[in-house]
Amino acid sequence: MIRKARVNDVVEMKHIIYTYARQELMLARSLSELYENIRDFYVYEVDGQVAGCCALHVFWEDVAEIRALAINSNYTRQGIGTELVRACLKEAEVLGMKEVFTLTYVPEFFESLGFEIVDKNRLPRKVWVGCLNCPKFPDCDEISLIRPILS
Repeated sequence: MIRKARVNDVVEMKHIIYTYARQELMLARSLSELYENIRDFYVYEVDGQVAGCCALHVFWEDVAEIRALAINSNYTRQGIGTELVRACLKEAEVLGMKEVFTLTYVPEFFESLGFEIVDKNRLPRKVWVGCLNCPKFPDCDEISLIRPILS
């Protein structure tokens, strides 16, 4: 079941995200950052436990980012990531976004959901503020993708 995240989900979300961050497959998120941005997140719940999470973060009047997509390793390859991204895309449409972008090491997954690879310079400059916390900055090797929102 997909639902908006609640504060009591944060510790589980951090654990799932940290699993990937430890492998340098995504940016680590602190408890503070997760609590501050809890309204951005969706979780996929299985038997009362968080099996995955994903956030839609609004950057400007017409552009948002899908970030922090992470699935518990016990639940990968079951379509949970796809459902979480679709929930974020639906919210982007409701909010009136014109496009949604993401930075990822798994571009094929996002391409299967209608995203297209673009040059990072096409992304809003505000994106790079978050990059300052990344251990790979300024040598980012993530792939940037954008998807238009059709209403």
